[in-house]
Amino acid sequence: MKRFFKISSIAFVAFLMLVAFSKSIETTNVKCMIQMTNYAGEGAYVVVSLINPKGEYEKTLYIQGKDSEWFSEISEWWKFYGKRRSNIDAIAGETIAGGERTISVVKIPSEKIDKGYSIRFETAVEDKEYFIDDVQFELTTANLKSKKEGKGFIRYVRMIPQ
Repeated sequence: MKRFFKISSIAFVAFLMLVAFSKSIETTNVKCMIQMTNYAGEGAYVVVSLINPKGEYEKTLYIQGKDSEWFSEISEWWKFYGKRRSNIDAIAGETIAGGERTISVVKIPSEKIDKGYSIRFETAVEDKEYFIDDVQFELTTANLKSKKEGKGFIRYVRMIPQ
């Protein structure tokens, strides 16, 4: 009887490990260049989010700006992220100053492409404006190979699949 429980316990643990490792989400790596407008002042915080077809936040894809003290200034995103406070260390970089550009790789869940989802770039600068949709576009295969103009602190965003 002891042997039966030992074997069944090992089989159960092996099954759980198999299920845990088989549910990895396939991602599409996209090189993302953000070119900022020429403005004076502090560096901009930029939050890149996956927006579902209902217009709701689903996932934070990337953040330019590591000082979490200022995250609440990106008010619409903060309503989503502030409740969950998931670990974003691996997807955060430095703020971007006026006229600068930065290139990073954003991992986008492949299953969301061409399914009605959008990508949103929000920007905020200390003592200046906040743009909830500085750049926003539908997450399509064609748009992941394009350049999109910004409305606020972002001059444009260029996406290149890897």
